[in-house]
Amino acid sequence: MKTKLFVTGFILLLLTASCGNKASKENTINISGAFALYPLVVKWSEVYKAENPEVRFNISAGGAGKGMSDALAQTVDLGLFSREISEEEFSRGAYHIGLCKDAVLSTISEDNPYLKLLKERGLTRDEFKAIFIDGSITNWSELDGIESDHPIEIYTRSDACGAAGTWAKYLGGTQEDLKGIGIHGDPALAAAVANDKYGIGFNNTIYIYDIKTNKKQNGMEIIPLDLNNNGQIDHDEKFYDDFVQILSAIAEDKYPSPPARELYFVSKGKPEKQACIDFINWCLTDGQEYVKESGYVPISEEKLSAYLEKLNN
Repeated sequence: MKTKLFVTGFILLLLTASCGNKASKENTINISGAFALYPLVVKWSEVYKAENPEVRFNISAGGAGKGMSDALAQTVDLGLFSREISEEEFSRGAYHIGLCKDAVLSTISEDNPYLKLLKERGLTRDEFKAIFIDGSITNWSELDGIESDHPIEIYTRSDACGAAGTWAKYLGGTQEDLKGIGIHGDPALAAAVANDKYGIGFNNTIYIYDIKTNKKQNGMEIIPLDLNNNGQIDHDEKFYDDFVQILSAIAEDKYPSPPARELYFVSKGKPEKQACIDFINWCLTDGQEYVKESGYVPISEEKLSAYLEKLNN
């Protein structure tokens, strides 16, 4: 009799554990991908978990390419993505929900000896292309008005990422076309450029500015875009001094798209896990409260409504 009771109790214990594991898995949201979106999604997860303590998050940054590949391989529930989705990715089942906007800016060190002139004249799209893709400008002296005998040290991203893809698209190419020393991740690329007074690179806005002070990160500066190609940065092209200015320029389309772009959740087909659907719904509604304070640009109410309809119908 005791043996039967023991066996029955053991089976009940196994069944309880199995149900608990299943419930835990269903309430765990695994996310990986773009450095650009990572800080906001971490903020969202913290707020959401405080309101929904049964939900767990596993979030890692590794670049947009990893976010897409992990999502399509279904090793994560959601990928973080920060460039336009290709036809090939759509053909493999990529599903996307837009969340907010940011931009990629060209960065240099605050110790660059030509900083004052560069901020006055900026660089045109063609000049950036000549540096990053064509390789026809390799020395600072090849830019009008600069006297120098120093080569331009170019830095790019070594990981498949939305920042590099978006910057390259603005210049008429792909990430593979970008020249330079490959650096993994946004934070490391920002540090490499800040520490090289003859260097040039690019970063997502959230890694250039400090959202607490509204100022540029220590060591970081920006080369403005000469949008009208007149050899100088006019008053309506000056919007880089602080975070509020550049975010307003992105929101008002003064800063072009690309390098401004929308940021997405991606998955293999429409998410089926209810915890994911609930979280995305929250991000598109209550979670939008945290977009601006986290250093991003909200997308329009019309787009948010369209994404909500796409998710829920």
